[in-house]
Amino acid sequence: MDQPLLSRRNFLQATGGTALAAALAACGGGGGSGGGSSSKELSFVYMGTAEQQATWNKLFAKFTEQHPEIKLKAEGIPLSNWGDFFNKLSTRIAGGQVPDVIQIATEGQRLFASKGLLAPLDDYIAKDKATIDEYYGDMDPNLVEWDKKYASTDGKTYYLPGEFNTMCMWYSKDLFAKAGVPEPTPKWTWDDFRHACEQIKAKTGAFGYAAGPEYFAAIMPWLLTNGTSSFSDDWSKPTYDDPGVIEAADFNRKLVADKLSPPPGGTFDATTAAAQGKLAMFGGGRWPIISIRNLKATAKMGIVPWPVKAGQGSPVGWNGYPILKASKKKDDAWTFIKFLISKEGSSFFAQLGGTIVPARKSVANSQSFLEDAPKGTEYLYQALSYATPIPSPDKGAAVQKAIEDGWKQVLTGNASPADALGKAQSTLEGLV
Repeated sequence: MDQPLLSRRNFLQATGGTALAAALAACGGGGGSGGGSSSKELSFVYMGTAEQQATWNKLFAKFTEQHPEIKLKAEGIPLSNWGDFFNKLSTRIAGGQVPDVIQIATEGQRLFASKGLLAPLDDYIAKDKATIDEYYGDMDPNLVEWDKKYASTDGKTYYLPGEFNTMCMWYSKDLFAKAGVPEPTPKWTWDDFRHACEQIKAKTGAFGYAAGPEYFAAIMPWLLTNGTSSFSDDWSKPTYDDPGVIEAADFNRKLVADKLSPPPGGTFDATTAAAQGKLAMFGGGRWPIISIRNLKATAKMGIVPWPVKAGQGSPVGWNGYPILKASKKKDDAWTFIKFLISKEGSSFFAQLGGTIVPARKSVANSQSFLEDAPKGTEYLYQALSYATPIPSPDKGAAVQKAIEDGWKQVLTGNASPADALGKAQSTLEGLV
């Protein structure tokens, strides 16, 4: 979520692939029937920093207020990327510590579903058809379609599509004004972006953009706005050596080489730097909002769609809240999930500054979401109309690692884009 270079999905790194697959394989297919309410604790595990947990805890208090019969034990794991979160979770599950409900982003949904760890939700959905129909009717149909297409491997429903993140560009209105550069518009181009970086650097000394190697936040937006991707539409074939990918990597490398971006790695905190007038732009979804509010910088920031080259583009990843097959409290779990997707729960969380965009259009377009937020926040929901689900095949963790490793080689100048991405492509071909 809000990490040094703002990568909600700075996930699935390093040892993620092999360790995760092995751990899940060890516990996959586990039994446990369930159903039935229980007076015991309902356990929920999610990923969140201490700052984010404070917000989540207020949402949980609201749930407890409405359902005092269910004792919720929620645990936020303060990790900076989904891969580490999934690894930690899978190790626990393999060791017999099985929560009732977990938060799983798109990057891990197919992986967890494919291992037989989750309980199908179809019977619950049929029982509460009116509730679910109302929910689906209040969201962009793309979310429903993508969830069916990508989050299941056997046609059963394991996730309701929940809140999501798309990618837009956050920018410092103050720095643009100080440099005399017009604020970006929704139709700005890569050339406009580069020109703004150059002018701001020359006139203020601030960095223009924080380039990084994060798959979701810093790689995919450039690929998609250049008319390419990391994989084919069905995620069966890697396309990481596509000329459009190489061009995007080279564009980012030059930002670093020309000192328009700080070097990757280190402890550079893009959110704080932008709030302090030391950085003009960083990529982000909704998740920077809590930090920006805490830094009293909401009015200083703007949000605009990603600059385009071949056309508009944004990755999208959404939350799912599956019930574990081994849960003994499935009915309570379903009650909790229904609260999370309810208009009241969603609106309450959005008002608190939840780090994700509400799935419900009615909430995303309301003051609960738009108030005390940067100008242009509405673009985050609008991006659903042209977004592409973040490619996350079954071996998503290892895929992530190969993609990010290749990009890092380019950013640091240790390999040419063609060589680094060609090597990554070979690795990816061996994973699908």
